Amino acid sequence: MMWVTPEGARPADQLELDDLPLGTMHRRYIKLGEDGIGLSLRVPVLIARGGKPGPVFGIVAALHGNELNGIPLIHRLFRDLKVEKVKGTLVAVIVANVPGLLLHQRVFNDGEDLNRVFPGRADGNCSQVYAYNLLHRIVNRFDYMIDLHTASFGRVNSLYIRANMDDEKIAHMAKTLQPQIVLNSPAPIQTLRGQAIELGIPSITLEMCNPSRIQKDVVRMSLLGVKNLLRSLKVLPGALNKSNQVSIFCSDSEWLYTSKGGFLETLPSVATVVEEGEIIARLRNIFGDVIQEYKAPYSGIIIGRSVNPIAQTGARIVHLGRITHKHD
Repeated sequence: MMWVTPEGARPADQLELDDLPLGTMHRRYIKLGEDGIGLSLRVPVLIARGGKPGPVFGIVAALHGNELNGIPLIHRLFRDLKVEKVKGTLVAVIVANVPGLLLHQRVFNDGEDLNRVFPGRADGNCSQVYAYNLLHRIVNRFDYMIDLHTASFGRVNSLYIRANMDDEKIAHMAKTLQPQIVLNSPAPIQTLRGQAIELGIPSITLEMCNPSRIQKDVVRMSLLGVKNLLRSLKVLPGALNKSNQVSIFCSDSEWLYTSKGGFLETLPSVATVVEEGEIIARLRNIFGDVIQEYKAPYSGIIIGRSVNPIAQTGARIVHLGRITHKHD
């Protein structure tokens, strides 16, 4: 590969692609704001300007600061590239929420969830300005986007995709990645995915399992899927790799919550199919007595689950998807 700036990254105020020579790799720090002493808040970006013209494919990781699995996926994808064979441009925001990452927390440094403040405001509060600039200085250059996430604190996820399956291009993206589960999930307008779709950018969210850690097997499986998608769009050369993974499609889903407080034991693992009426969790009081059993209200698959045993009334139990069919 040919790195134009192998020793470091060049600062920039926005993502500029048109002047980059074909067949070159670049590193940038894109400015999204300033901190309390006037230093720039910048996000690290990798750019692979392919040897042939084509679409701009964007990947965004760590919009929540504790969602780490997407970072090594990006590293490995760019490490393996033969840039002269790329058709179009690959752009990867390695860490979207830099302040959150440095504070080892999910939210932005003003306490807001960045994925609930889009499209942001140029004249808004700290998180709104940051989200606005991320959208308008980087993401609006994309023709396709994958937003890489994981579960939140106290929960674990399967390897699954959120996608608007009524959109043909988006459905193709979701199916080609072949995750464990594909969830039909229209994008809330205040999310990055929702705003990208508003801009006409076909986008999906890939949930890469668990927070605050790097899971090598999850990174490997996800990378295979991302490369398959890039091959299907002719961004990367070569045939698609066949996977043994059979994706399960869900029409919709819901979280189940506790009706009392106590010590929660959630029974099924993620990606497990459960039957209607099956016991999925037990709640005990402080003395160890079972005070409540929770049953699946319908047959479905466990998309995510709680791993935090301390459950206040209204605590999450499982994220249960309604299965429509399997896709090989």
